[in-house]
Amino acid sequence: MALPPQFIGRLSLPVISAPMFLASNPQMVIENCKAGIIGTFPAANQRTTEGFEQWVVEIKQALSDFEASSGKQPAPFGVNIIIHKTNPRVEADLAILVKHQVPLLITSLGAVASVVDAVHSYGGVVFHDVTNAKHGKKAMQAGVDGLIGVCAGAGGHAGTMHPFALVQELRSFFDKTIILAGGISTGEEIAAVRCLGADLVSMGTRFLATSECPVNPDYKQMIIDSSAADIVYTDAISGVPASFLKQSVENAGYDLNNLPKPDVFDIGTETSLDDHVKEGEVTAKPWKDIWSAGHGISAITEQLTIAQLIDQLASGYQQALKRLS
Repeated sequence: MALPPQFIGRLSLPVISAPMFLASNPQMVIENCKAGIIGTFPAANQRTTEGFEQWVVEIKQALSDFEASSGKQPAPFGVNIIIHKTNPRVEADLAILVKHQVPLLITSLGAVASVVDAVHSYGGVVFHDVTNAKHGKKAMQAGVDGLIGVCAGAGGHAGTMHPFALVQELRSFFDKTIILAGGISTGEEIAAVRCLGADLVSMGTRFLATSECPVNPDYKQMIIDSSAADIVYTDAISGVPASFLKQSVENAGYDLNNLPKPDVFDIGTETSLDDHVKEGEVTAKPWKDIWSAGHGISAITEQLTIAQLIDQLASGYQQALKRLS
C-alpha cells in the first residue's frame, strides 16, 4: 500500500469516512478514529472559522483523551476545504489547520501548491478530489500526497468514470496514495478496491445511516428503504452534477421529468439554485431538504452505530481476503 508514512500502522481498515456536507460532525469523526479509520468533516459544516476551530480542538482533545486512557493510537482525522473563489474562508480555515496541525486536508475544486506547502510545513498530508486523469495530473503537479478518484455512483458531486478505468488511469502516472470513492458500502467491496490497485476507499453514504450521524431520521430511513435505482444524477439541484435520492427530489416539488436548467455554480453550500428561483417555484434547499446518496445504498439495510458498522466492514473485508487467498 502506498500510504503516507504518517498513516502507516494507524488504520484497522483502509477506509476514510468521507466529509459530508451538513452530515459529518465531531462525534462521527471521533468514533471513526477510535475505531481505526480516518474520520473527516467539511470545514463548511461550521458557519464560521471560529466555530470550525472549536470543532478541531474538540476532536483533538477527545482523541488525545482516548489514547491516554486506552493506550491505543487513534487513526488520523481530516478536514475538507473547498479551494475555490466562491469560498471566502480558504485562507482563514487553512490557518486553523496549520495552527492545530490537522493531520489530513482533503481539497476540492482546486489543487494549489501554496496550500499543499502550508500543510506539508508541519508534516500534514493533502488528498485531492478528482474525477478524471486531467485533474489528477494538475493535482500531482501541485504536490498532493493522494488522489481521491470520485467515480460514477458516488453520493454528492460524483464523477462519471467507471472505477476500473479511473484507478488504471490515475495509477499510470501517480505512485502515491490513491483513494477510490463511489458506491462502496461493504467490506467485500473494500477488498475489491484494494485488488484494483487503490490504497484506500472513501465511504460517505454508508455512514449516513449510523446512530452518530445527525441527519434527519427520515433521511436515514429513506436510505435504508431505497436501492441504486432510486438515485438520480442531475445538475438541476445544485448547479453541479450530483447524486440525490429521487424521493427527496420529488418531495421538494421537483418534476423529475422536467427538471430546471441550472444557471448558478455554488458548490459546498446549502444555498444554490433555490436562492434564485422565482416566486411560486421550488424553495427547498439542496443537501438540507433534498438529500444526497450514492449507489451504495443497495447494501444498507439497517442503522448501526459506527463501532458496529466498522466491525461489520472488517469482518467482510477479512472474509473476502481469505477467499482471494
